[in-house]
Amino acid sequence: MSLSVDSKVALRIEALRREILFHNHRYYVLDSPQINDDAYDDMVRELRSLEAAHPDLVTVDSPTQRIGAAPSELFAPVEHARRMYSLDNAMDLEELSRWLDRLRDSLPAAQCELVCELKIDGSSLALTYSDGLLLRAATRGDGRLGEDVTANVRTIKDVPLRLLGEAEGSSVEVRGEVYLPKGVFAALNERQQESGAPSFANPRNAAAGSLRQKDPSVTAGRGLATFAYAIADPQALGLTRQSEAIEWLREAGFRVNPDVKVCADESEVFEYCRQALERRDDLGYEIDGVVIKVDSLATQEELGYTSKAPRWAIAYKFPPQERTTILRDIRVQIGRTGALTPLAEFDPVSVAGSTIARATLHNIDEIRRKDVRIGDTIIVRKAGDVIPEVVGPVLGMRPADAEVWEMPDACPGCGGGVWRPEGEVVSRCVNVACPAQRVERLIHWSSRSAMDLEGMGSEVITRLGEAGLVADVSDFYQLTADQLAALDMGRLKQDGSPVVLGEVVAAKLVDAIAASRNRSLARVLAGLGIRHVGVNVAEALAQAAGSIDFFVEYAASSAGGPDPVAEVEGIGPVIAASVRAFFGNPENIALIERLRAAGVTMVAEAQVAAGPTPFAGLSVVLTGTLGTMTREQATERLKALGAKVTGSVSAKTSYVIAGAEAGSKLAKAEALGVPVLGEDELAEMLVSGRLPEQLGGSESGEGS
Repeated sequence: MSLSVDSKVALRIEALRREILFHNHRYYVLDSPQINDDAYDDMVRELRSLEAAHPDLVTVDSPTQRIGAAPSELFAPVEHARRMYSLDNAMDLEELSRWLDRLRDSLPAAQCELVCELKIDGSSLALTYSDGLLLRAATRGDGRLGEDVTANVRTIKDVPLRLLGEAEGSSVEVRGEVYLPKGVFAALNERQQESGAPSFANPRNAAAGSLRQKDPSVTAGRGLATFAYAIADPQALGLTRQSEAIEWLREAGFRVNPDVKVCADESEVFEYCRQALERRDDLGYEIDGVVIKVDSLATQEELGYTSKAPRWAIAYKFPPQERTTILRDIRVQIGRTGALTPLAEFDPVSVAGSTIARATLHNIDEIRRKDVRIGDTIIVRKAGDVIPEVVGPVLGMRPADAEVWEMPDACPGCGGGVWRPEGEVVSRCVNVACPAQRVERLIHWSSRSAMDLEGMGSEVITRLGEAGLVADVSDFYQLTADQLAALDMGRLKQDGSPVVLGEVVAAKLVDAIAASRNRSLARVLAGLGIRHVGVNVAEALAQAAGSIDFFVEYAASSAGGPDPVAEVEGIGPVIAASVRAFFGNPENIALIERLRAAGVTMVAEAQVAAGPTPFAGLSVVLTGTLGTMTREQATERLKALGAKVTGSVSAKTSYVIAGAEAGSKLAKAEALGVPVLGEDELAEMLVSGRLPEQLGGSESGEGS
């Protein structure tokens, strides 16, 4: 018997309440959270929305009816001098604009000056000073009562034990945020793994847990840091503006975030938010938004508070990095090498600034490991803020009819057999004529990381294949503007006539195809779809070979003796065998000759630096913001001198070039003892073509 809509809503509300209460207990009592804050907030927002639409289902014990969280019994309770309110959130710039409009409508223009501050993703802290000496430190708790963590906070090196300057002798309660720097967090998790202890989910949870240790020596070893951002009663000190309070804190000896700005209007606030989001990954600490406050303290008092938050401040939250949604189906995607990849399809959800509705589940072993089932409420995120990923199911909300998924025995693309090689996790279609593989090869050739045929998306490619115009990648170069313009897109207009690609799009595609003829040999190699040959491997192969003819001769030669491809740094025998197999296939050689005839580049770019240079073989990592050039420009110039520019720091890294606001990569370099150079040293290296020690400088310069 099917349930009514009201019954389904009631069941969903109950499931959300149970799950939120479970995670409240994990977070506030056990100090052992299981999910990211964004995913937790997502469930709370859904529950509030459902309760608002169905007020008759609201109960007194619902998590939405409680503000904050009660302090645990592990630490003595502390009453704050003034309540520590939470902030209302603006989830996007449109919501922020509406809040600013309401503020302007209720205040004269002269009172509308605003202060923007980075929203540090840490744990709130209240520091009480009596006669200038640190008397007590407390967590936020429920906003009125916190927990006494004085012994632990006294171990945090940037918390002043005595106020400085004119603040000396003052009695005041200071509010701030305690956090773990990214580099410290990474090192902490490495130690956790080495000792067999569980890793921390994120720096914020690690900071909160570190603050509430029974043994202060444990806290002392965690590397906590703080930013002070407010005073409980600033007017008692004769201060009139939030910006003055920030300066008072700085002069009193507190660590204050340098990115605080007074903004005159909405455009300045929006620009601050945009820059903060853009710089987020380059900072040495986590931020999850921007806090906007009315600067005038008198105006703050005039605006007052709601039951939960001040009316004079709001938090603009960055696009969430983790969200919850419902998994509707798992379908199979067939790659250009015949690999069958399960793809999760779920209700569309906005993550890290874009809407996603599907994500790869990689293989059947990964699905079983995560125990993901069709019908589950799942947590999704973007790995590195780029690639959609299913983190796992919310088990407490699994419906009774959730469906276990299995890999099909037959290929969905052609009906052919599916084979899983021994020792591998990937299942493959064994039919080389599988049409799904053909389309994927064409899509791969057109992608940005390969030949970058801008506008040549999967829909156009599929229609070209169905029209018999493109069978392999060389056919792209035979297409005419007329053929493309007349391409039937498989849809009908309102008058019943077919939708065609059109002349404007066709002209752009012709230009993109023409431009791709002059791409580098490395891009050609990456675009051919050789197994194990991605962008970085393709660059190494192109640099070593100089011409595609090298690989043709290599495949035709005897396999005995030293292998010139396997000996290329970063290649090895597995990739070399794949390259030999590809270029040993007559059909592939015929394809290459068709591409050559079409005018596609088959020779590597000329090396800028003739002969060996001091930079040859060096591994360089760039981090932070450079003032005189972009990171891309610096990368190109370093590569021209023979250096390799990589994205991660290891013990094998030769140098780290650190610009402004260098983040976790700088911290890791310092921890590993990797030489760190500033931008001035980089500029001198690029101009002279010599290494720092050859210039008479230090091997470990100062990072800015």
